Amino acid sequence: MQPDFWQQRWASDQIGFNQPQVNPYLQRFWSQLSVKKAERVFVPLCGKSVDMIWLLQQGLSVVGVELAEKAVEDYFAEREVVPRKEQRGAFKVFSHEACQIWCGDFFQLKARDIGSCSVLYDRAALIALPPEMRLRYVEHLNKILPADCRGLLITLDYEQSQIAGPPFAVPEDEVVQLLSPEWRLKLIAEKNVLQDSRKFLQAGATRLSEQVYSLFRR
Repeated sequence: MQPDFWQQRWASDQIGFNQPQVNPYLQRFWSQLSVKKAERVFVPLCGKSVDMIWLLQQGLSVVGVELAEKAVEDYFAEREVVPRKEQRGAFKVFSHEACQIWCGDFFQLKARDIGSCSVLYDRAALIALPPEMRLRYVEHLNKILPADCRGLLITLDYEQSQIAGPPFAVPEDEVVQLLSPEWRLKLIAEKNVLQDSRKFLQAGATRLSEQVYSLFRR
């Protein structure tokens, strides 16, 4: 996907991917990662996700990265807080208390930018990318995250030929292929959610599965 695609989606408020409620899988499975208070959680392609609020409420520090400045501005405006803003290289960085969001191109992030993020939370990053970008995404995660990192990954699986992404289908075998060289992963939940998605039903999709993985860096 080209950057202009996402900028346009945010500019025109075509953000059906943004969920108004905290993700139930995050609440249900986060404890399996044994995350301690004050650890830093990295949230790639974070948008204005309310999941970050929940993570902050657990006593954690949150570091997000997001391409669309409108999404970042909206995140803080909807919290009714005024973030500190500073330019750091190619990024505009928004900060408020334990939350920091880097606005810019994910692929330009360096490990030193995000600090020692020992936890990863990916609900909407991997599935936002077409096949040709997913390996590059995982390889960059591997470069910027530490060896002791662990995380939670949420994906979708469906017949890609029946409906165009994003969000894209990322089947289990592809998740394993992408991540297993550097991560130990386990499928911890799977749910058929086709009847809950008007978009997929109207497109004629015959299946839609949400899948949740726990990840531990090797």
